[in-house]
Amino acid sequence: MIRLMMVVLTLVLAGCSSKDKFVQYETVAPEQFPTLTATGYAPLATQPGKTQAERVLMAMQASKIAAYRELAEQVYGQQLQGTSNVADWAMKSDTIKASVSGVIRGAKVVASYPAGDHYVTELSLDFATVWQLYQQQNRPQRVREVTYF
Repeated sequence: MIRLMMVVLTLVLAGCSSKDKFVQYETVAPEQFPTLTATGYAPLATQPGKTQAERVLMAMQASKIAAYRELAEQVYGQQLQGTSNVADWAMKSDTIKASVSGVIRGAKVVASYPAGDHYVTELSLDFATVWQLYQQQNRPQRVREVTYF
């Protein structure tokens, strides 16, 4: 009797095994994709370089990096670390550090131009493009159908 119950219990548990099903997944796209913009500035006069053309090229690169940093701040946020020192009920020192870290893919340079004593770069990041790039590397999915055997 006990052997019969153990055999029946084993068959029932084997019937609940996860090996006896087939799961189909489908990729789900967001309903809407935002577009972010960022602007970076760099002064022309303080750039290293022997000629004006070299300083312009350096300012172009610096303004592009500044614009990418602004995009990274919008996408990933900014990490802040602050300290304050108080002694004798008076503020002795107050410091704050800010940093941002992340990878920006799919951004496009909208415009890059000199404006007075600065160089300006404008970037655009369409999240539809970001989503397509992400789909090529990682395929987030949801269960479409489960078939049990």
